[in-house]
Amino acid sequence: MNLQLLAQWSQIVGAIIFLIAVVAIWNKWIAPGVKAYQAAKNAEIAEAESRRERMRASVAEARAEVERADADARTIQLRIVSTVEAERARILADAKAEADRILRNSEGELDRERLAARNRLRIEFIEKALAQARTDAVSRIDAAVDERLVGKTVEDLTRGRA
Repeated sequence: MNLQLLAQWSQIVGAIIFLIAVVAIWNKWIAPGVKAYQAAKNAEIAEAESRRERMRASVAEARAEVERADADARTIQLRIVSTVEAERARILADAKAEADRILRNSEGELDRERLAARNRLRIEFIEKALAQARTDAVSRIDAAVDERLVGKTVEDLTRGRA
């Protein structure tokens, strides 16, 4: 039984040496590789989480910027509306003032033309009346009456009664 015991002990010692060799190989080469791989994956995951957080922060900043831009757009639109209203009111006031000025000028021009027309009509009537008076005077006044009227007019002029 000695050989059998020796074979058994040989298998046990071989198994123990095998286990020690496997543990040594595991500890020397495989475990550091696994740990390095795990550390690399953990770093990759940490970087991904960090990038995700930076992206979330960027998204929040972008949303805030969009909200500021929307607020600025609303403010600009309100300014545009008020500026347009003010400009419209100014243009209307200028147009009304210009229309009033043109109306006043045209009324003055109308009055001047009316006076000029009245003066032309008066002159025309006077000329026609004089022409009529001359024709009537020739038929009513003879030479003796004409001489007496001329003499009286000259006498009045010399006395200053014109």
